[in-house]
Amino acid sequence: MNHHQFSSSLLENAVNEFAKLPGIGRKTALRLVLHLLKQPEHEVEVFGNSFIHLRKKIIYCKECYNISDTEVCQICGNPSRDHETVCVVENIKDVMTIENTQQFRGLYHVLGGIISPMDGIGPADLEIESLVQRVQKDEIKEVILALSTTMEGDTTNFYIFRKLSPLNIKITTIARGIAIGDELEYADEITLGRSIMNRIEFTNSFK
Repeated sequence: MNHHQFSSSLLENAVNEFAKLPGIGRKTALRLVLHLLKQPEHEVEVFGNSFIHLRKKIIYCKECYNISDTEVCQICGNPSRDHETVCVVENIKDVMTIENTQQFRGLYHVLGGIISPMDGIGPADLEIESLVQRVQKDEIKEVILALSTTMEGDTTNFYIFRKLSPLNIKITTIARGIAIGDELEYADEITLGRSIMNRIEFTNSFK
């Protein structure tokens, strides 16, 4: 869409911003902007402010690094959760996916990515050391590795396994008996829920 197709630079700027979002082409961006233009001014302000406040006020839980409104997130702060079991995931989306299964009652640890030398991401760029410290200081009895079944995911699993092995805790991985794809979010909730409940010892996962 060329510059001259816009009669307003304000409109063009708004379309350009929407088009920066993943999966939003310029046609969709224009449709969204035109939709917003039809809404009452107050509603558009609420819409815009929700992102501004999100960016300014969001914090990360000091225990698990999940997105939170408070220093300790609602999951870590919930006394009815199993505080002896921690599920290690790549990102915040994975926490939401596993929570949707309603099969897991433990806590989480969000790494913030996986080891990927091609992308310049090493262990020091992730929340791995904080996981080791957490296992050392808390009464954690089991760590579940729930990373993607990609080469990078496997590399990260092995790295964490080596780091945690001396600490004398149970290290498991979610059972991937049914092909659920590489990403947790593509698993249907029943399959994923079952694979968490039927987890296996990490050392046996490649035999």
